[in-house]
Amino acid sequence: MTPAASPKISLPARLRTAALAVTLALSGGLVLSGNVATSALAAENPYGLIDPQTISVGTMGDAKPYTFTTVDGGFTGFDIELFLDVAKRMGFTKDQVIFTGQEFSALMPSVANGRFDVAVAAIGTTDKRKQTVDFSDGYLAGYLSVVTPEAAITDAASLKGKRLGVVQGTLQEIYAEKTFTGTDLVKFPDNNSAISGLNNGTVDAHFLDYEAAKDYTTRYPTLKVAINIPSFDAPAGFVIRKGNDALRTAFNKALHEAMQDGTWKTLYEKWFPGSPMPDAYLPKK
Repeated sequence: MTPAASPKISLPARLRTAALAVTLALSGGLVLSGNVATSALAAENPYGLIDPQTISVGTMGDAKPYTFTTVDGGFTGFDIELFLDVAKRMGFTKDQVIFTGQEFSALMPSVANGRFDVAVAAIGTTDKRKQTVDFSDGYLAGYLSVVTPEAAITDAASLKGKRLGVVQGTLQEIYAEKTFTGTDLVKFPDNNSAISGLNNGTVDAHFLDYEAAKDYTTRYPTLKVAINIPSFDAPAGFVIRKGNDALRTAFNKALHEAMQDGTWKTLYEKWFPGSPMPDAYLPKK
């Protein structure tokens, strides 16, 4: 026998319409609740920080006068004080900014990998670095310098055949590799170890930024600044995780406020007395 076909149940048109409306309302509710949740998260953490209540900052402890440690284990310097001012303008207290010291070469990878929200250590902006991290607008420009106890080192040509110290990952390393051909580059994790190497004869000269060079020659009278090279094409900026536009925009707004109201100028005069000031960072009349 052929089984009887099951009867088709047909809903009245009004019931079919009502069922469709309920289905659409439920699916729309899911989308709506998802949007609400996303908006709530954005409101709680507008800058995309690792912890919405704090800003975690990677820095250095031996890059005076930019960033360096104090006797009580804290951090100070031009970059530190400027960043604290920027953070304050964004609504963060000093206690909500957490600084952690690292070797320079680890700072940008640590930001890219999400260990820190930002890196602050007079880090020059370059196209190569911008492939993996973002930068705020520039807030500092200066010179690259060679310090040495040797009277015979007076220009780039006289570095040929010499052992030149550089801190790994810095603009000085990049510049030296391209420019100081015939020079034996010796890489160090930080300036202090490089200067120790210079003083004990491991290297003949050390390549670093002008302000740090000036400080070391004050501390070690046998050293002199032999070469100064402008580096205004790679201004220092705050390093931010790639794509975190909200944080970058907030930093830029606060930085420009600090420049316009004279805060930047006051800090520069405090930490770099007698050094020339770029007009780009001074208040506009």
